[in-house]
Amino acid sequence: MHKKENNSIILATIKHLIVAIMFIILIAVIIFVLFGSRISMAISLINKVSIDTSNVVLKDVKLNSITKRLESYPEYGTKYGDLSIDSLDVDLPLYYGDTLSILRNGVGHSSGSYFPGEGGTIVCMAHNTIGYLYNLSDIEIGANIVITTTYGKFTYKVEETKIVPETQVDAVSVSHGEEMLILYTCYPTNTFGHATKRFITYSKLVDAQYN
Repeated sequence: MHKKENNSIILATIKHLIVAIMFIILIAVIIFVLFGSRISMAISLINKVSIDTSNVVLKDVKLNSITKRLESYPEYGTKYGDLSIDSLDVDLPLYYGDTLSILRNGVGHSSGSYFPGEGGTIVCMAHNTIGYLYNLSDIEIGANIVITTTYGKFTYKVEETKIVPETQVDAVSVSHGEEMLILYTCYPTNTFGHATKRFITYSKLVDAQYN
């Protein structure tokens, strides 16, 4: 008799556990459907997208010693153009600066690098989630990346891609003499938790049209 009662209790407990697990899964699905984009953004903000360029040594010359080609510069945190990659169906606003608040809005442009048209390295980055650069790792060598600014349109052709640790700061070294665009994001894309790698594209200027 006691054995039957024990079996009944065990079966009832298992049934309750199954119902509880199914209920938790249902709640999780509902939360993901309703707040999936916000959760994705929160994960992106946890990840440190930028490889720190504050201490990057500029090769050849110092930035402050360069005679600037542009007549005026955007204020930090403001949108001054758009970045598009037709092959990936990417079209994002481009902002001067790379703080987390700026990266919520689109592509950030590191203040430690040059501007399009100045003949030096341009360093840009964005989150790796849907609506940003989630598919950057699908880019092919030879693809065009276009930056359209308030003063001109600049086309860069991808020459190389790399996957590097987030600590490899020399992967985004800045130099003057040849205009290159370095564009990167966290890797792999849409990861839960902190992404420890970066997917980087290196592109050479192939066309410049000034307004």
